[in-house]
Amino acid sequence: MPSGLAALLDDVAAITKLAAASLDDVGAAAGKAGTKAAGVVIDDTAVTPRYVTGLTPDRELPIIWKIAMGSLRNKLLLLLPGALLLSWLVPWAITPLLMLGGAFLCFEGAEKVLEAVAGGHHGAEEEATGDPAHLEASKVAGAIRTDLILSAEIMAIALAEVADQPFVTRAAVLAVVGLAITAAVYGVVALIVKMDDIGLHLAQRPARLAQAVGRGLVKGMPVVMRALSIIGTAAMIWVGGGILVHGAAQLGWHAPEEVIHHAAEAVGHGNGLIGWVVTAIGSGIVGLVIGAVIAFVAGKLFHGKADAH
Repeated sequence: MPSGLAALLDDVAAITKLAAASLDDVGAAAGKAGTKAAGVVIDDTAVTPRYVTGLTPDRELPIIWKIAMGSLRNKLLLLLPGALLLSWLVPWAITPLLMLGGAFLCFEGAEKVLEAVAGGHHGAEEEATGDPAHLEASKVAGAIRTDLILSAEIMAIALAEVADQPFVTRAAVLAVVGLAITAAVYGVVALIVKMDDIGLHLAQRPARLAQAVGRGLVKGMPVVMRALSIIGTAAMIWVGGGILVHGAAQLGWHAPEEVIHHAAEAVGHGNGLIGWVVTAIGSGIVGLVIGAVIAFVAGKLFHGKADAH
């Protein structure tokens, strides 16, 4: 019996060491995947705050919470099992699906650019005159829809980093990445949208430095929010264009990616930051052109249906 117990304890120790090693592998792979997806995470953070503009301050955090929960559902209930299933059954379908998502991002971003150029204020009128509950529901739905596309790109990047790992490790890494990125993105978003309230609180403190910082935050936040709205629109076009360019290369059409790559090398001369900026601009141009074409076609189709009725 003692020898049997000792053997059992040895087995338990070996299993524990294996589990610990597996957790280390999951943590390392999740960290690497999260780093690779950092660009999309930044875009997600920039896009989201515009969905709480035009609403009362007391509804900002509840709306962000709703969007965060929707983002978690996107990642853990839809994208995680979907990514694992696709990678197992039809791995060739992942790239076309991502490209469809990229095209949707390009369309949304280009539509906002075209509205700004044309001087359209339809959205502003809807915010001013629409029912608050309907407006809130519409904004939450729009944010979760956009998050689905960005989250799909994040999960796809993470999946690519662990494609050669066992099934359980892949699933664990995707879950860790999904949870960590959602917490990081919406924690930062909550901080951004409540910064003016923090500034107001500091402005009422007796210390002069706190008052100065508080007044600066209150005055600066409208500018920050407008800047984030612009960054968010640009991010949708840039990320969407990047998805399309990379997807086209994976499907065999390398010309767009090669042109952008050569331009980045020619302008950057080995400088990584300049090369990255050129690549982003190239992807943005592709995204804006494709998004504008989609917006034009969609507008013609919808107007044609409206005229028929």
